[in-house]
Amino acid sequence: MSASSIPGRLRRLNKTQKLSVAGVSAVAAAALSLSLVPGNAQAETEPQAISAAPVVFASAAGAPQAKTIQNSIIEQHSTAEQLVKASDAAKAKKAEAVKEKAEAKAKKAKKAKAKKAAAKRSKQAASRSEARKPVYANNLDGWIDEALSIMKDKGIPGTYEGLHRNIMRESSGNPNAMNGWDVNAINGVPSIGLLQIIKPTFDAYHVSGTPHSQYDPVANLTAAANYAADKYGSIDNVDSAY
Repeated sequence: MSASSIPGRLRRLNKTQKLSVAGVSAVAAAALSLSLVPGNAQAETEPQAISAAPVVFASAAGAPQAKTIQNSIIEQHSTAEQLVKASDAAKAKKAEAVKEKAEAKAKKAKKAKAKKAAAKRSKQAASRSEARKPVYANNLDGWIDEALSIMKDKGIPGTYEGLHRNIMRESSGNPNAMNGWDVNAINGVPSIGLLQIIKPTFDAYHVSGTPHSQYDPVANLTAAANYAADKYGSIDNVDSAY
């Protein structure tokens, strides 16, 4: 049969339809050949017919199974990637925690070291200050010198000459001197110490940092000089009972 004699409908078949027709023709041809073969040849030809038929149907049935296997492999690969990412994230988090702990420890150690160094410097400064602190003689000159140093720090005016002159008039340099005959003594508040100061005046003009005792030489001098500065401008301006 020539190509021109093929009906138009058959010529218009698509590729898939043509393959199907070809397959049917092949099966028919195989069946025809089996019918023409002698009986003793059936054992030899059957395996060929049987092995040919599954080839056509196996490919069609195996495609979904192959696709399922491929999807399973993709899913397993994705799961493995997720596990790797999770593991990396956990490692990174652990490393960050270790780093933060180390930094906190180093910061604490640095702070403790700085505190210790500051305490050491403070102790050394106090020690130097103590070493620089003058030692005054336990006599009239030493008491006057120490009183003048305190008066200078407190802003109380007065000189060695002013203090010494009034001391010699009031007590002759005796820190335990006490007046037991004047009006103050009669009123129960006798004048006491180097500059013969009474208790109410001493309490009112006591200079902080000195002992709170009229009999203490330095406390007596500074309190009396503080009172004289308030009343007369300076102990230097006092030349008689005050």
